[in-house]
Amino acid sequence: MKKTLCLAAAAALLLVSAFPLFAGGIRQNTRDSASVPVMGRITLSTTTSTQDSGLLDYLLPVFTRETGWEVDVVAVGSGAALRMGRDGDADVLLVHARPDEIRFVEDSYGSVRFDVMYNDFLVAGPALSAIAHNSDVIQTLRGIAAANLPFVSRGDDSGTHRMELLLWQEAGINQSGMRSYSSVGQGMGATLQMANEMRAFTLTDRATWLTLRRDGRIDLGAVCEGDSRLLNYYGVIVVNPARHPRINASGAMAFAQWMISDSTQRLIGQYGIAEYGAPLFTPNAAVNLPQ
Repeated sequence: MKKTLCLAAAAALLLVSAFPLFAGGIRQNTRDSASVPVMGRITLSTTTSTQDSGLLDYLLPVFTRETGWEVDVVAVGSGAALRMGRDGDADVLLVHARPDEIRFVEDSYGSVRFDVMYNDFLVAGPALSAIAHNSDVIQTLRGIAAANLPFVSRGDDSGTHRMELLLWQEAGINQSGMRSYSSVGQGMGATLQMANEMRAFTLTDRATWLTLRRDGRIDLGAVCEGDSRLLNYYGVIVVNPARHPRINASGAMAFAQWMISDSTQRLIGQYGIAEYGAPLFTPNAAVNLPQ
């Protein structure tokens, strides 16, 4: 295993050295520079929350203009995105299931992983609900179960769904036995809209919830927020070309390095301030290679 991890780390360093634009330091902010020649296309497999929140529409045109790489986006749950990476059906991943991401690299499916940003989850629900606003997610879930209140789960093996299942487990509740529990197999935006129609509770990332509230598509309020157990970390992973030679390793590494650059981290930290008075994501780029 140590030999495998060392090889993966070495491969990642070789990939980085192949990009003088990024290697040896973080790219400077060139947001006002002219577009560079088209380099080719990469496939990004990512979560529905990065799409539904509008973050990709905000970032990707800048990435293409600055690097020349165009991006085909596949927005699915984190579990499905990681499977795409394992199968060689994506070049680079942007997901939020940190333990699974680290295992993905340790198992040599990814050549390198970087922390990119975080936001938080919250439990959203109807106004004037039986659950008062609070900051204890475990007690919130126990209250929902005890009162048999409707709860809508993404049920799609996403990072949000996996977090929800862990929280039910910590609360000591078998949620599948709840009569009012619905597992819908949908992305975050669709799940929130279904919960809104059903006047139900759901676990959501804050960015998507805020975006849908701003657009008038939902009116669910924040029932539980601020619990440290609800922090939501995102990482970017380059799929290992040693496993899948057809992977566009050059474009994937360019995207990963661009996401953790100082200028892009500033862009991420600015997103949402104009609309909400606070950023929707907090940048936290740091190398997270296996040791």
